[in-house]
Amino acid sequence: MSARVIVDPVTRIEGHLRIEAKMDGDSIALAYSSGTSVRGLETIVLDRDPREVWAFVQRICGVCTLVHGIASVRAVEDALDYDIPPNAELIRNLMIGAQYVHDHVMHFYHLHALDWVDLVSGLKADPKATSELAQSISGYAKSSPGYFADVQQQLRTFVEGGQLGIFAKGYWGHPGYRLPPEANLMATAHYLDALAWQRDVAELHAVFGGKNPHPNLCVGGMPCAISLESGKQAGTAVDVVGLERVRNVLGRMSEFVHQVYVPDTLAIAGFYKDWFKQGEGLGNFLTYGDFPAKGYGDSASYLVPAGVILNRDLSRIEPVDLDAENEVQEFVARAWYDYDTGKETGLHPYRGETKLAYTGPEPPYTELDVDNQYSWLKSPRWNGKPMEVGPLARVLMLYATDNEQAKALVDSTLTQLDLPLEALYSTMGRTAARTLETAIIVDALRGWYDNLLANIKAGDVKTFNETPWEPATWPRRAQGVGRMEAPRGALGHWIVIEDGKVANYQAVVPTTWNAGPRDAQDQEGAYEAALAGHRLADPAQPLEILRTVHSFDPCIACAVHLTDPEGEEVLTLNVH
Repeated sequence: MSARVIVDPVTRIEGHLRIEAKMDGDSIALAYSSGTSVRGLETIVLDRDPREVWAFVQRICGVCTLVHGIASVRAVEDALDYDIPPNAELIRNLMIGAQYVHDHVMHFYHLHALDWVDLVSGLKADPKATSELAQSISGYAKSSPGYFADVQQQLRTFVEGGQLGIFAKGYWGHPGYRLPPEANLMATAHYLDALAWQRDVAELHAVFGGKNPHPNLCVGGMPCAISLESGKQAGTAVDVVGLERVRNVLGRMSEFVHQVYVPDTLAIAGFYKDWFKQGEGLGNFLTYGDFPAKGYGDSASYLVPAGVILNRDLSRIEPVDLDAENEVQEFVARAWYDYDTGKETGLHPYRGETKLAYTGPEPPYTELDVDNQYSWLKSPRWNGKPMEVGPLARVLMLYATDNEQAKALVDSTLTQLDLPLEALYSTMGRTAARTLETAIIVDALRGWYDNLLANIKAGDVKTFNETPWEPATWPRRAQGVGRMEAPRGALGHWIVIEDGKVANYQAVVPTTWNAGPRDAQDQEGAYEAALAGHRLADPAQPLEILRTVHSFDPCIACAVHLTDPEGEEVLTLNVH
């Protein structure tokens, strides 16, 4: 049997992910991705009023705190052909866009940066030289020698006191780290800055949605009234004070993205240019599209277009039809599930099933049975083909459809790094694409805010459509799909409504697309394909595996689910 390198759990992600790599010498010959945690919210919402489903499925994940709720209300609105007011669409765009910016910055600094940044090396840095480095790449205010000296002392206190906490198990000193000590200290300082920053920018969700995480939503618009009054007269409505808070949040978002996140990404990428040549995998990319300018039903108005790119061919965009039975399907040949039609067939989400196939006391986690079933994730396919979804897919789609800002950002970044367009198809290209996408979204946020303000000043404060809204007025059977681009990629919620109740509900999420196992044709998922060929400098410290897996920003809680047909408990996990 070939030697295996096992990473379980993969840390600095949401949820529980296991990677097993079959080695050929010091290189990965084959990789296997296994989701090892469970959820069951799709079964919980059966037979419920579809208008309340968003509140349940939004709890699929606390990191993707908004997106499942948005997808759910869009699914119901699509099924019942229910439009929402322009203000509600703008507020949703603002909330989704804020989720992107918050999520991407958090991912870079708190989940992914330490794959490239040797935190302990910062103790060797010269604070004055660190200041000069920081000021050479950005005008960010916190760049003085004294500031970096204070951060260095804080870091020294952690290290010398044995209190590295979440940093204690890092691969510090690994030969794969290349940043000079000054760059490591600068990145560590920005790591700490981002902790405070992300707390502040969550205010936008609180203003429009009442709280964060899991802000309030509703089918038919948004539950936040807008008042032209202020203070006590406005009550709980969003007034001029709330709108000013949003404006301030947008300013803080833009400043951090343009003065810290973008420069840091470019600075770090310059030391790891070989990582622009590995870690691609599939070469197929899928987007559902999002950020409508003229309503959810007008996909031509989306900021991010929908489409499929096959084999890196940016000259041809394939259309996507989420209602077509033969396009998006989920397969379970290598997953711990079964279908009534058999494990070799695929099911469209309208007909989707979540039926347990593994009946042992616990899955064989000691070593995965990779020739059979090895994951709680299904394997989504578009027309039978595996796809990568996420920031790289969206940036490529924007580039291919001649979005001016995307083309300018991509071209200038590649020119600065002296790299060809093909460099995007890589681990570091995926990481850079997330950063460039954040710059695009943070700029778009101000436009949506200005449009909302203009509507309010013109006297339009409507955020919800009131029409006859009782189940007795609905068709006996209806079905719809709520599409969106979550920060991690294409997200779809499919709902079937019968006699006013949920008859079937399936969520196909970004990490299922990317982290799913092989299918019946032995086609790899995106993670698996991206890891093949990686050389490990030290199999006991598989930093290279973490770099590529983290570049996708895994969210495994969104991707795995388990139930038995009777709703009974079928698995108990004892965590020690």
